[in-house]
Amino acid sequence: PAAHGGLHEALEVVGDLRRVGDEVDGAEQRRRDLADLVHDPAVADAARTLLTIIDLLAEPNRKRVDIAVTGGTDGNRVFAAMNASPLNDAVDWSRVHVWWGDERFVAADDDDRNAKQAREAWYDALVESGRMPAANIHAMPADTRGAEEIAASPEQTDAVLAEAAAEYQRELIEQLGENPALDIAMFGMGPDAHFASLFPDHGEAEIDDPHVLVAGVRDSPKPPPLRLTLTVPMIARSKHTWVFTSEERKAGAVKAAFAQRNNPHAPSSYADGEELPWLIDEGAASKL
Repeated sequence: PAAHGGLHEALEVVGDLRRVGDEVDGAEQRRRDLADLVHDPAVADAARTLLTIIDLLAEPNRKRVDIAVTGGTDGNRVFAAMNASPLNDAVDWSRVHVWWGDERFVAADDDDRNAKQAREAWYDALVESGRMPAANIHAMPADTRGAEEIAASPEQTDAVLAEAAAEYQRELIEQLGENPALDIAMFGMGPDAHFASLFPDHGEAEIDDPHVLVAGVRDSPKPPPLRLTLTVPMIARSKHTWVFTSEERKAGAVKAAFAQRNNPHAPSSYADGEELPWLIDEGAASKL
């Protein structure tokens, strides 16, 4: 739309875009082989997200847009950039529904919880101003048990995690239909090449059952140990899946993710979607 002046104009704030990546095998058409090289991936991700939401909402007969956000340091930087962007005021937030790509399975008021961080950094202001209904926020379940109860029974933890994952899957289906798909799913990437809560050689990244959309994670190599995550089959249904990361310390992980698809040692290599750009800076791209 003329109101936002086009994608490239809006992304000028983060520097000139150029393409980097491996040779693309014409027979395979690997969408993931191209990356946008930008000065600040979080700002680029925020701009791309806001522009895409505006474009999607302008489609005839479209009632809503569903996005999955990420947490942690990368996610919070995106939220801050979205709040600061002039494009923020152009979005009809009453028609945007927010989901999570993963969550730390802790108490609802725990500072580690992605939803709490996102609420404080981003959507609280939208809800309080009346621009976004609270019902549009679809947070993953929290752990309602006390510390003693959690420590007392590992078997109970398995059951509680499984039920929490099933509860979120039911909500996805209730809201989005029998074959739920997100319009936008955004993910940061760790220095071990994990994305969402899909960690190297931990098993969850290899879940390929299309009927399993959400999984519980026990003994996460990154604290806290209990987590919930969207699975690869659910992520791959997304219209737009974006992975963003920065800094030279993640260059090895970026290289591993691009070197081989569906590599359990580098779970972000499983990332997929109808559109799959990677937004990375010079440091993260230094080994490509």
